[in-house]
Amino acid sequence: MNIANIADLLKGKKKPIISLEFFPPRDNKAAERFEGVIDTLAPLGPDYVSVTFGAGGSTREGSYQLVDKLKNEKGLNVVAYLAGYGIGPDDITSILNNYQQMGIETIFAIRGDAPRDAEGFTPHPESFSYASDLLVFIKKNYQFCLGAAGYPEGHCEAESKEKDLEYLKGKVNSGAQYIVSQYFYDNRYFYDFLDRCQGIGINNTPILAGVMPIYSVKMMEALARLCGATITNQVREGLSKISPDDKKAVAAFGVDLATAQCKDLIKKGVRGLHFYTMNRSASVIEIIRRLKEEEML
Repeated sequence: MNIANIADLLKGKKKPIISLEFFPPRDNKAAERFEGVIDTLAPLGPDYVSVTFGAGGSTREGSYQLVDKLKNEKGLNVVAYLAGYGIGPDDITSILNNYQQMGIETIFAIRGDAPRDAEGFTPHPESFSYASDLLVFIKKNYQFCLGAAGYPEGHCEAESKEKDLEYLKGKVNSGAQYIVSQYFYDNRYFYDFLDRCQGIGINNTPILAGVMPIYSVKMMEALARLCGATITNQVREGLSKISPDDKKAVAAFGVDLATAQCKDLIKKGVRGLHFYTMNRSASVIEIIRRLKEEEML
């Protein structure tokens, strides 16, 4: 039976939970491809899947449709993202009411950013400036389980790692019941993050590790710039031996690296692995197959 409240799910699991993240397909062609992705990933039996929410509410209808499809057509346990930037309290209430009516029990609350094509977009004057403000609003008015994002290397806009960690503690104090980390290519960033969380008093909030397999060199570079993830010397040296145009070899390198990361994380007692799928399936399927083959999941 699916446990849709992620905090409750984490309480009942001895092995790490597995979650997969998706975003609403951008056009009909992408939607057709995505059908195949879901049909190959669903049999893995993830503990939950999450659906992102576009900046400024730009994918609102697409997010609703995807949440509905994954939950009611595919029978998956779904967590809905909500990015508060630029959206007023009335709109936030409408969105949350919709998710509540769909039977969603867990909301992953983030601040979000301005839409990439921000021309013509005016943030609502009463929109929430911080994820902690959004969490307080949801907790006050609803009964959702709440998740929040954590950044092992610090948020790219944060003044410092220390300040960023204070913001994370603020999210926990505002109602976050679990944390999903940004991805990283060296597990030491994550272990240091866990130690620093303990040091600041984030002791009882489960932290899931974000995992981003390398799908292509171009995507890796672009996402690292966007998210502030360090591309380590080990990664650069490994990829230097492969032609960037050899997509299969690059993806295979990414699978090997992510699998090694996951094995180490599991051995160290990680509470969960959250895969950023980028709406792709092959790499995640192979990583999970290898972990299950070694009876680590």
